[in-house]
Amino acid sequence: MVVCAPARYLVFFQYFGTKYSGVMETSSDQSLIGVQNYLEKAVQNLKPVAPVKFHISSRTDTGVHALCNSAHLDIQRAPGKPAFEEKQLVHGLNRHLKPEPIRILNAHRVPSTFHARFSALSRTYIYRLLMGCSHHSEIPVFERDLCWAPGGGYLNVPAMQEAAQFLVGTHDFSTFRSLGSETPFQSPIRTVFQVDIQPSSGFLSHHYEHRGLEFWELKFRSRSFLYRQALLDQTLRPMLLYSTTLSFLRA
Repeated sequence: MVVCAPARYLVFFQYFGTKYSGVMETSSDQSLIGVQNYLEKAVQNLKPVAPVKFHISSRTDTGVHALCNSAHLDIQRAPGKPAFEEKQLVHGLNRHLKPEPIRILNAHRVPSTFHARFSALSRTYIYRLLMGCSHHSEIPVFERDLCWAPGGGYLNVPAMQEAAQFLVGTHDFSTFRSLGSETPFQSPIRTVFQVDIQPSSGFLSHHYEHRGLEFWELKFRSRSFLYRQALLDQTLRPMLLYSTTLSFLRA
């Protein structure tokens, strides 16, 4: 019987990252493991002929969430079985991801030359700030692990917006990365396309408007970022909601 060649798919997925070590695969004996571990366990339940690897476009760290990350994978089915239809793959993966807070959003059949990481045109990270809380215990329960609530007064937004524009363009971001987080051979030069600071809304925030809380989003978009590049203070990273990774990919 004729054996069909593997079919390559681009999948978009999201996850609530609090309980994971990040998106990348880790050894199974760690206390926190990666989102990729669960994705690859789910796809093995679809009975591929060979083990399947998710090639993820964008890395996220421990505790960071993703509205939309992406990856490509190759699936070879048993002889005589056709390649998965796109919706069939989405439903099958989501069925086997339960009860994890990880969901496949959609899937697209792509050529074998496509690569999720190297075909990505840009990536966007969004930091959410909550102002108006004098203590972390005042953060609404529905916003737990989804924002950072610094103490003190309110933001000087015009000054922040003016300063943020100095990050736009092509720069050496050596001073914005953790010590020892990179090999000495990787260039620290990166191009930031966009920095926005805008008011936002909280989950069900209209029910506690009387508290005078303010939500803000700080959005950074670039073709790529350095590993552990901290465009804001490093203490923000474990606390931010939707350090969102969005990939816009070439056809």
